[in-house]
Amino acid sequence: QVQLVESGGGLVQAGGSLRLSCAASGLTFRIYTMGWFRQAPGKEREFVATISWKGGSEYYADSVKGRFTISRDNAKNTVTLQMNSLKPEDTAVYYCAAVRVAVPGSRWSEYDYWGQGTQVTVSS
Repeated sequence: QVQLVESGGGLVQAGGSLRLSCAASGLTFRIYTMGWFRQAPGKEREFVATISWKGGSEYYADSVKGRFTISRDNAKNTVTLQMNSLKPEDTAVYYCAAVRVAVPGSRWSEYDYWGQGTQVTVSS
């Protein structure tokens, strides 16, 4: 049974930082592309960042480029999203996702497995 468990969300002031982590189990982590998505109230789920299974390719949404960094540790089966210079518009539930492909994609429908999400709230 595949499980993705996110942690690290919380309340932070604008300009602050948070570090989200996703622990994966029940899958061969090193052959899965991992992604982060988010969904704000009343909005569709949107792409944030993705990283290839070897960690050599990273892609970011334009809205977070230069502020967020995705990384992975295949020895620990974890993927991390470091979020700096947070803005109120970053407020959302953040989801970790996994898909067994070599080329990372930005469409949420491409991903096979999802975590339960962690709330990030940025106050102005």
